[in-house]
Amino acid sequence: MITSQAKGKQALGYLPVQGRYHAHRLTVAGNGEDAFTQSLTSARVEMNPHQVNAALFALKSPFAKGVLLADEVGLGKTIEAGLVMSQRWAERRRRVLLVVPASLRKQWQQELFEKFSIRAVILDAKTYGDRRRSGIARPFEAKDAVVIVSYEFAARKADDVRAVAWDLVVFDEAHRLRNVHKKGAKRAKVLKEAVDGRFKILLTATPLQNSLTELYGIVSMIDEMHFGGENAFKAQYMGANATPASQEILRERLRTICHRTLRRQVQEAGHINFRQRHAVTFQFEPHDVETDLYEQLSAYLQDPDTIAYGSRTNALVILQARKSLGSSTAAVAGYLDTLLERLRRKERASAEMTDDFEDSFEEEKEALDDEDDEAEEPIDPVKLAAEIAHVEAMRDIARGIGVNGKGEKLIANLPAVLDEIEAKGGQRKAVIFTESVRTQHYINQLLAENGYSGRMVLMNGSNNDPESRAIYEAWKAKHAGTDRISGSKTADMKAAIVEAFRGDDKTILIATESGAEGINLQFCSLLINYDLPWNPQRVEQRIGRCHRYGQLVDVTVVNMLNLKNRAEARIHELLEQKLHLFEGVFGASDEVLGILTDGIDFEREVLRIVQSCRSAEEADAEFDVLTARIQDSIDADMEAARAKVLESMDSDVVAKLHRREQALAEILPEFQQRLLMVAQAELPEARFPTPDAIWFDYDGQRWTTRWPMADEQGWQFFRVGEALGHEIVERAKARVEDGVEAVVFDPAAYPYPGQLGGVVDLTGRSGWLRAFKAIMPVPDAEREEVLIVAETDQGEVIPAGVGDKMMMAPARRLGPADVAPPSDRLDALREAEFAAFSERVTKENYAWLLEKEEQLGRYARDREIEIEAQVAALDAEIKELERAKRAPGLGMEEKLAQMRDIRKKETARDDLKMSQFETKRQVNADINRALDDLAAMLDQKPRIEELFTLRWTVA
Repeated sequence: MITSQAKGKQALGYLPVQGRYHAHRLTVAGNGEDAFTQSLTSARVEMNPHQVNAALFALKSPFAKGVLLADEVGLGKTIEAGLVMSQRWAERRRRVLLVVPASLRKQWQQELFEKFSIRAVILDAKTYGDRRRSGIARPFEAKDAVVIVSYEFAARKADDVRAVAWDLVVFDEAHRLRNVHKKGAKRAKVLKEAVDGRFKILLTATPLQNSLTELYGIVSMIDEMHFGGENAFKAQYMGANATPASQEILRERLRTICHRTLRRQVQEAGHINFRQRHAVTFQFEPHDVETDLYEQLSAYLQDPDTIAYGSRTNALVILQARKSLGSSTAAVAGYLDTLLERLRRKERASAEMTDDFEDSFEEEKEALDDEDDEAEEPIDPVKLAAEIAHVEAMRDIARGIGVNGKGEKLIANLPAVLDEIEAKGGQRKAVIFTESVRTQHYINQLLAENGYSGRMVLMNGSNNDPESRAIYEAWKAKHAGTDRISGSKTADMKAAIVEAFRGDDKTILIATESGAEGINLQFCSLLINYDLPWNPQRVEQRIGRCHRYGQLVDVTVVNMLNLKNRAEARIHELLEQKLHLFEGVFGASDEVLGILTDGIDFEREVLRIVQSCRSAEEADAEFDVLTARIQDSIDADMEAARAKVLESMDSDVVAKLHRREQALAEILPEFQQRLLMVAQAELPEARFPTPDAIWFDYDGQRWTTRWPMADEQGWQFFRVGEALGHEIVERAKARVEDGVEAVVFDPAAYPYPGQLGGVVDLTGRSGWLRAFKAIMPVPDAEREEVLIVAETDQGEVIPAGVGDKMMMAPARRLGPADVAPPSDRLDALREAEFAAFSERVTKENYAWLLEKEEQLGRYARDREIEIEAQVAALDAEIKELERAKRAPGLGMEEKLAQMRDIRKKETARDDLKMSQFETKRQVNADINRALDDLAAMLDQKPRIEELFTLRWTVA
């Protein structure tokens, strides 16, 4: 315990009663900053003010059905959502579903654990089946773990999703849902119904890409009663009605459900220094034998009459073969070996025939698993023998190629590009990406033979090579007994490999797609794409391993370009010049990547071109068409619409960011100080080196409240919600004080910067202090505050803030109080303070109620406009049919059909008009019911939980 000599022989420190007080202060429930600070100080991430603002926005209202967090790309929406999940975790509301693109599942799993110590399970077809077979009837229910699923799997298992009472549902890349209101959006509709009634957070930088109605769609995913219908939305905010006044109204309506921060606002506030990325191309010419192999295998894959592939083979099967062909001859040789084994067993090519690409095709598998393979037909033995001989010949060519032109270019150019990185202040390190495990081993051997032996580490899905296993065992021994070890071998192996790569004796990390998912390499600023994925999202994810927050120098992205392959050259050109993946501050924008996800399946288009084109000229023409489609999709008018509707939602953003920065600078250190005071009160045997130390030794381990120090030094991270911190805070809260103690506070011994304000002014005086917790039930949670009332012996009331500061001063215990407390006076002060608390909460609740009433009122007006718009649309259709009916040359049957059509539409219009009053009455009834429900939730009585009373003296 910290000690300091006061008058007499008794030691100053922090007492159990102070530990109890601060433990309650650290864990209050609610939606304000006090309650949220626990999550902020428990995360292993350097928090930015805009991220805290976004998370608090998501947590602010007890009546919200969800929010849209739409910060621009690069601002850390993952951290924002992680903070909200962390807060729900602290509240013991742990049924959390995370729906993400399949390729991002492992990244989310890794980041949740590394940054927030939240464990997550990935559910897919295999793990779902495993859980069912192990006796788990409801696999989506995971104890104390976030459930991560892909969009495809969540939609397929919608009934399972619907059966769980989720506390929180998060959709990443949520622009995939923005067409949920349209007829064809089956998957989005299924997901919407499956999570109806659950609180949702939608994450996307591009809620609006092609039409303003997408904004209506994505908001309706959160709350059907935010807007009253698509026709009403169009009638008020689109076309001729898109005036500056209507756009301001739309922005106002979005303020309560959508939070968006722009990069320029964060830069203006000075909170993030964004780094550039620069492109370098290593051009090479393959040897003639490599070109011959490429042409032979390419022709074989294009042949519709082969046994292995045929004319109706699943696209994924061809894609795997093409990936091997574009990677290395080592990958080709291994692939052809596997194909030969299948042909000899009279089996056709299959998506499951190779482990070379690990699970990096998981997203493609999920997207393609409804495709049927070619129906089985008898195999001609003569034809089979000829095909086996042909495949054997290609395989032998591949095996006979010792060195690739691409590999030679890498060896020749690598030293110079490493020199350049070092010259601009970066570490002499490079990560080399390949999609193929076989290519990975080829690169490893090639580099080892050319001066890099002992300076490389590998990362793939298994990492079962001897060096990786040795690195893993050493890492486990180094971090034994610390919270660095997660217990998941996959996650811990990745952590061990990254730590080894970060060290001084390693220069190169050779990584596959699967291996690198979820890792952060911001200490490395050189990335080499040995082979280039055709999926732009995968390319962006690769670069994002290095080009991310925390990177200190500009990132160089190297691409290998085969000068003899026109198709590869055009793919590279598209990725670089149209999608801007390799240059600039952020690479490809979310807008562009969203277009390629939702409108143009880039990977499939490339596969179609390389499979169908028989000449470089044909391929060029097809790539020209694809380029034009991409260019047309990047609509400048929609960019302007986004700016008008979304980018002026708060003109005071920069000032708010500055205020949040100042608040964080005050509340975070104070929170950590209170936690250390609890440690000093609850752990008398702990050793603190100095009174103001941020670390201490206890039970053979060193603990600190600063996560960077814990990670750098291999210490334990001391925080409220985990391990030792959780144990002592809960112990202190549970203790009941026995009687009334007399305590001497010494503000002069306060070890931290700053003074304890009005406490010093009380020197030489005595009085009474009472602490209690005020609790107000609100929907789905409770709002808590720890309150203090205090007075001097002369009856002078001490402000609550001074009483709180008094509890932060080192103290010594004198024993039981020798006089009885003035209960009537303290009760009166307590009631006054409690009444003020009740009034504050009631005002907040009333403000939320008014906000909800305003939203529902607008919804009612929308419903009226919706019917009027539908009537107007039917009137226009009837008018057009009447005109067409009078056209010359129509036969009687055609006229009769049109007349019937007109009558049907007139009946539908009249029915709509007749229903207007009933619809209005029903909407009003729904609104009244909703308001009654809200009022009932708010009509809860607050209660008091008394903590302790003590007799105080200030020394």
